[in-house]
Amino acid sequence: MTDSSPRTMHAVLLNGHGGLEQLEYRTDVPVPRPGPDEVLIRVAAAGVNNTDINTRIGWYSKSVGQATNTGGATGFDEVNDADATWSGEPMQFPRIQGADCCGHVVAVGDDVDPSRIGERVLVRNMLRSYVDYRPYECWTFGSECDGGFAQFAVAPARETHAVVCDWSDVELAAVPCAYSTAENMLHRVDLGAERALITGASGGVGSAAVQLAKRRGATVIAVCSPAKADEVRAFGADQVIDRGADLVAELGEGSVEVVVDLVVDLVVDLVVDLVVDLVGGEQWPALLDLLRRGGRYATAGAIGGPIAQIDLRTLYLKDLTLVGCTFQDDEVFANLLSYVEADEFRPHVAKVFPLHEIGKAQEEFLSKRLMGKLVLTMPEDEG
Repeated sequence: MTDSSPRTMHAVLLNGHGGLEQLEYRTDVPVPRPGPDEVLIRVAAAGVNNTDINTRIGWYSKSVGQATNTGGATGFDEVNDADATWSGEPMQFPRIQGADCCGHVVAVGDDVDPSRIGERVLVRNMLRSYVDYRPYECWTFGSECDGGFAQFAVAPARETHAVVCDWSDVELAAVPCAYSTAENMLHRVDLGAERALITGASGGVGSAAVQLAKRRGATVIAVCSPAKADEVRAFGADQVIDRGADLVAELGEGSVEVVVDLVVDLVVDLVVDLVVDLVGGEQWPALLDLLRRGGRYATAGAIGGPIAQIDLRTLYLKDLTLVGCTFQDDEVFANLLSYVEADEFRPHVAKVFPLHEIGKAQEEFLSKRLMGKLVLTMPEDEG
């Protein structure tokens, strides 16, 4: 191992499932050391994501039936620690969270080419190395292993990707989780040059979906609040509709081929080919009613509530396909990085916080007042 990094660092420790009080900012955390086939990254910036909050509050546990925001700041009264992670295994505390990580390689472990030192990199947020690349298994960076909310982080060398572009570190840090989630969903349902309706189009994943749908040749109709309409248009939406509008009256029945649904707060009687859903909740049954016969439904989240009823007659009589999207084919992240290097989109960073203000950043995230991504920057001084 080649390593001249300091021995301690600034980091945020998650000490247990619960509210914001479980996040502890420390300046004396030991710097991790890369093992075989790993690299050590000096983190420059790390994005804030819903999964960081869900992991902190234990929302992935089947014992929780409420929406994310219900316990986002304070946690839940009862959480079964045994299944409160992506993998369904108990989380090891303290944990350094942070699914997004942009930084520079400063040391390498055995069997890693030392020439990689100095590369500016992004870490693939859904890691396969630690599960031997078994199908449909992965670890989430910052959940099953320590992540990017620290000055230094360790990651598998083959899932730490050099990125050559003129983007800032903050812009790059906005990419891994939100954009890979959106790209994976569009990849899994094979979105093409279709008319796509995207609700929740002003959020981190929503704005990513607008941009990535456009690069696939889709005509994008975005649904959002009027206050954010101009920003959504700037991302490439061909048409923006008020989230409170009657979509059928606005567009005409049967006029939309694809719905990319990220905030389910509209009930319309519209025939569509595709629903991409991150919210779930009480409105979920209406999503299947929106689909045409043979339509597809894909989900990668349920922030509006994880429990929903399904009428199985709707499922089989309409020949629908339901797809859960967590595992990502290797090509998803590789393709995403190629879009970055070709400058085919730019993320919108709404606000930047220093690492020690992580609590404020997560409160701002939960408020949903801002459009786009929130990003944390790391202190330059050493621990």
